[in-house]
Amino acid sequence: MSDRLLSVTARTTLDYVEGKAVGETFEWESVAVVDATADREDPERVRLRLEFDNLSEEYVPKHMEDLELTAEQARTLAADLEKHATRVEEATKTES
Repeated sequence: MSDRLLSVTARTTLDYVEGKAVGETFEWESVAVVDATADREDPERVRLRLEFDNLSEEYVPKHMEDLELTAEQARTLAADLEKHATRVEEATKTES
C-alpha cells in the first residue's frame, strides 16, 4: 500500500480507480483513491477527496484534492455521474 494522506478503510467509496494527472509539461498515470463523506455530527457539506498513489513528486508534490460540496452540488454531481454511467453501460452493451 502506498503512503497516503487519505486513509483507506472498508467505508472508502472507491479504493482503486485509474487516473491521470495532467499538467502543462507532464502527464502521469496512476491509481487513485476517491472518497465521498460528510461529518458524522452536524454535517454542513459533502466532502469529495481524491489522492493519487505513487504520483511523481518531480511534477506534483504529495497531496490530495479535497472538495466541499453543498447538498445541492453533491446531487448535481451524482445526477451527472448517473447520466454518464448510463451512456457508458449502453455503449458497452452494444459492443458485446
